[in-house]
This record gives sequence, C-alpha cells and structure tokens, in this order.
Amino acid sequence: MLKKMFKNYDYTMIAIVLALCAIGLVMVYSASMIEAVTKYGRSSDHFFNKHLIWVFLGIIVFSVFMILPYKMYQKLIVPITVTMLLSLVAVYFFGNEVNNARSWFSVGGFSIQPAEYAKLGIILYLASVFSKKQSYISDFKTGVAPPLIVLSLVCFLIFIQPDLGSMMIVAMTAGVILFCSGMKWKHLTIMSSVLFFLGFIAFKFFLSSEQLSRFSAAYRPFEDPTDSGFQLINGYLALGTGGMFGKGLGQSIQKYGFLPEPHTDFIITIVAEELGFAGVFVIILMLMYIVFKGMYTGLHCKDAFGSLLSIGISGMIGIQTIVNLGAASGILPVTGVTLPFISYGGSSLILLMMSVGILVNISMFVKYRKEQSPPANHSIPSSQQRTKLRVVSQQRVSQ
Repeated sequence: MLKKMFKNYDYTMIAIVLALCAIGLVMVYSASMIEAVTKYGRSSDHFFNKHLIWVFLGIIVFSVFMILPYKMYQKLIVPITVTMLLSLVAVYFFGNEVNNARSWFSVGGFSIQPAEYAKLGIILYLASVFSKKQSYISDFKTGVAPPLIVLSLVCFLIFIQPDLGSMMIVAMTAGVILFCSGMKWKHLTIMSSVLFFLGFIAFKFFLSSEQLSRFSAAYRPFEDPTDSGFQLINGYLALGTGGMFGKGLGQSIQKYGFLPEPHTDFIITIVAEELGFAGVFVIILMLMYIVFKGMYTGLHCKDAFGSLLSIGISGMIGIQTIVNLGAASGILPVTGVTLPFISYGGSSLILLMMSVGILVNISMFVKYRKEQSPPANHSIPSSQQRTKLRVVSQQRVSQ
C-alpha cells in the first residue's frame, strides 16, 4: 500500500516547488548582496545564508506535511484554532515592532510572523467547519454565522497589528472557501455587501496616514517621487529596462541603493531587470501550475474537507501572487506581501511549504482512491456469451 501511495504523488508539483525555492535562493542573493553590505554592514551573502536555512527547514516541513494524512488536521482543528487566536493576541502585546507594526516574535535571531500561519489556520478551520455543516449549510444562523465570527476575530486581530496585506489575503482566501462551501447565493450577496461597507469604513476612518499614502503612491507615484512614490518608481525602472531576456543575472542597477529592500516584496522587479520577461513568465507559469492543480484536486476530491482545504490553499497562493505582482506593477497598493517561494521571508516560506505539502498529500489520496475504485464493467461480451444470449432470446420469443 505504501509503495502505491508513493507512486501516486504528483512529482511534477514537487519538482516545481523545489525549483521555485532554488530560483528564490538565487534571486534573494542577487537582490540583497549590495544592501546587505551598504545598509546593514554585513557580508554580501548575509540574507542568502539566512534564507538558505529557511529553505532547508522548509523542505523538511514540506516532506513531513506531504506524508501526513490530511484528515488528521480535522481531528486537531480545536487546538489549531486556539493556537492561532492566542498567537495573534500574544504578538499584539508582546511582539517586536518592525516598520510601525507589531507583527513579529524574535526567536534565536529569527523572526516569526503569526499572521502568516493564520492564513493556513483559517483555511483549515473553515474547511473543517463547513465540511461538517453541509447538511444545514443553507441555514445562516447555525451553518454560516458561527465560523464568520471566528473569521472576523482573526481579521480584526491582524488588522490592529496593523498588517493590512495579511488581513486582505486571509479575508479573500476565506471568501474563496465561502464561495465553494455550498451556501446560498443570498447569504453570499449579503456578506459581500457587509464586507464592502466595512472596508469603506476602515478606509475612511481607521487607516493611518502611512497606510493611506500607499494608495496614493500606487496610483500617483510621481506626485511624491522622493518619498511615498520612490519605491514604485524605481520598481518601474527595473521592470521596464529588463526587456525580453534581461540584463543578465547579477547585473541589476536598481539594487544599488535605488530600490529599497529589493529582496522582499519587490523582488519580481529585480527578476524582470536581470532575467527579463522570460524569467518573470517562467515563475508565473510555475505558480499557476500549483494553483490550477490545487483547484483541480479540490474539484475531484470526494471528501468535503479535502476539497475545501485544497481549494483554500490554492486560492491563498493565487491571491498572494496576484497581490504581490499587483503591488510591484502599481495596480494595487504596496502592502508588504511576499511573492510565494521567491521573496526573502522565513515565516512566509515555511507557511507555503506546509500548505503545498498538504496539497500534495490531498492530490496523492485523490489519485490513489481513483485507482482503488473498481472500474465500471463496460467489457464487450465474448463470442460464447453472445451465443448464449441469442439462444436465451430465441427461447423467450418461441415461448
């Protein structure tokens, strides 16, 4: 049985995940080497070495989550949910403040961001709850409202850190699961209207001046080219000068102090400058494979929990990719969201490796169960069987 299970793993997805991690390592080194020396006074491979440790840990995590049966998470959903909520509360009171946001715990020289793990935590929670509520999902009071309260609490705790980017991804990923949960369209419409209203209120009254400046910088960067629009303008220069095949690996100009923190959420601009449109296209293509394969797995999974879990994980990766690329190209405001598997960031990478490990496990079980199910008997009758059928039919006619 174990041999058959390993045979059914999606090795294409495994190879793509490892390839993305390798590309991320190379690009983190290339993008951060100048800033590590000039801004932080470290060796040129400082960020590369730290990211290498996270990649190594990520591969271990990926291997473990790829093997563990995904259904076990449904049995552990209560401690998972409680841990998620407690960590979000604790980081608000005891976390380290970085860039005016209290979103991090420092452990042994490394930083851990609970909001990143809340992305997977809320997916597990919603997939578990809605899979159990399928028989009464149309009842808003008992089938929909309770998980919405938990979701609202998670979003609120992330919002007050403040971490607008992570909150957006959690909310939109939850929206994908809600859309696929089987609830009534009327309830979806009402929730969408309420969410839009709350978003308007938050934008109007609760966002700080720094957060609001990200919106103006995204759509009017040249009004303040030396401050709020500085990063995006230099990102444009990197995107526009790479051409089809780029200037060559390591040959970026913008990373020489022009583009702030080029190894984090704006790393795609360095990829575009050094590897051109071709390099960007390959990365997007590999990320698209993971997203669409996850959706395909979710649609073909007979188990409601596995189906919603697969759709939620692939939706989260797709949304995070869109938000990152949208920010780097000026379509969306800059929110500090990393590019999956490519950007520097340990919490984000470990979370993604966990998530894709679960996705590979669900895909394996779907394929394994499909092979184990008995095929439909559409075989053509043999000549002896056809002769016997003709004799029986002639006897019935004569009678």
